[in-house]
Amino acid sequence: MRRYSFLIILWLVALTFSVSAQKSTFSGTLSGLPEGSRAILSLVAGNQLQSVDTLQLDKTGAFKVSLNPTQPTMYILHTSNPNGGMCHLMVCPKEKITVDMVYYEDRQAFKIVSCKGSQNVELYRKFNDIMLGAVNQTMQAMASYQMEQLLMENKNVLMSAFLVTVFEQDIEGHAAVYSAVHDALVKTYPNDQFVKHLGERLRGVLLPGMEAPDIAMKDPEGNIRKLSDLRGKVVLLDFWASWCGPCRRENPNVVRIYQKFHDKGFEIYSVSLDKTRDAWVKAIKDDGLVWPNHVSDLQGWTSTGGQAYGVMSVPNTVLIDAEGKIIVRNLRGAELEKKLEEIFAK
Repeated sequence: MRRYSFLIILWLVALTFSVSAQKSTFSGTLSGLPEGSRAILSLVAGNQLQSVDTLQLDKTGAFKVSLNPTQPTMYILHTSNPNGGMCHLMVCPKEKITVDMVYYEDRQAFKIVSCKGSQNVELYRKFNDIMLGAVNQTMQAMASYQMEQLLMENKNVLMSAFLVTVFEQDIEGHAAVYSAVHDALVKTYPNDQFVKHLGERLRGVLLPGMEAPDIAMKDPEGNIRKLSDLRGKVVLLDFWASWCGPCRRENPNVVRIYQKFHDKGFEIYSVSLDKTRDAWVKAIKDDGLVWPNHVSDLQGWTSTGGQAYGVMSVPNTVLIDAEGKIIVRNLRGAELEKKLEEIFAK
């Protein structure tokens, strides 16, 4: 009996050691928190936040929290003020993370001044610094490029799968970095929620160099016109609608560009997301869209042509080369004209 008791004690000691070995710590300092406000650490569980702990700050602002993640886990540090800022922290098993942070009440934002013990948190620090530094329109444009470059350089760091979603509203324009981050992480973290999300979003994205999916739809007279029939020409696939104000305002530029490059081998294949034939045909006439390749199934946002290209907004364009491969997406106006000049100069 004593022998069995001794074995049980050894097993409990081993179990306790195993559990404690998995523990992670998040410690450091936090300054600038408004009086009466608390800093709360919450766990991200799907679309919900589960409160884990409240940081107990001593007189110097120092704190220490013990965590027990069994896999890389996203936590959010936020204030007790519902309108306050937040800081994202990805913590892995056994990590000992030390940070020095400042809370800027006027900007309602956390800034990680320094970080030790975590690649993920360090990447977030650098990324957040770029965002906080973009205080005007010029700097914001530069920040987008800097953030993309940072993610490309750190595509093997899991935090990149979360940070890249800052470009979610323009995934076509940032498809290259989405794809690079996803491909770098999917083998190591196939079940991570953020990596899975990237995979789902990329299913509907067509990248430069890929074959352009064919479209076969009816023109206003009921004749089938196929995108692939224009093979041998440089083609602008133009998704638009009569009810789309920006599309209609852009149409004079499209007409001008068509007239400038058509004789050099340029064609336009226009897919309307209209629902009524009369409005569609009237807009073609009113805007002087003289090219013959106008098609629509009059299904609006459920247009088969639009779905083939993941179109979620209009105007939306795809420039296709003479071999039927995608060159670039969403070029308009002066940028489109410049690109066509480059193509036909060759």
